[in-house]
Amino acid sequence: MRTFSLLKDTPIYDHQGELFGSVCDICIEENGRVTHLLLQKKGLMGKKFILPMEEVTAWEESGITLRSDDKLRSYSKDERTYTMTHDQPLTKIKTISQEGETLGLLDDVYFLEEMGTIVGYELTDGFFSDITKGKRIIRTSLPPQIRKETLVMSVNKLRGGHDDEMSELPK
Repeated sequence: MRTFSLLKDTPIYDHQGELFGSVCDICIEENGRVTHLLLQKKGLMGKKFILPMEEVTAWEESGITLRSDDKLRSYSKDERTYTMTHDQPLTKIKTISQEGETLGLLDDVYFLEEMGTIVGYELTDGFFSDITKGKRIIRTSLPPQIRKETLVMSVNKLRGGHDDEMSELPK
């Protein structure tokens, strides 16, 4: 399991072991799946490429290895796809429950690399709140509804009246 913040800037190696560039973002579809990695090629111009998740053969802490570069294509904005920080960014977007309760601002996502399934959403209430209370991690089996300026999440109430929230996700 990875978070976007840990994946960002991870080196990308081609199938021959040569450094290609690094991860600069992830692409998320409306169904809540991470479908592609957004890569920045090394060099002065830093051209961006999009790569399907299935084309990754190894997810190591030291870097990610590509099956081949045949499926790489130049990145261009897609209205059906969201990213964390580039076009149609989800980072810092207001997150609410289906009942309209403000949950916080989206700060990060937890996802299973091999499947691209998002299993948790890390929310922030701001710097000082994060220091005193910590960030919230919401797990939900349903992807959020992505609206123009908000994410609407389906959260279940657990015993004691708390949202479907945990201090950290299982490893």
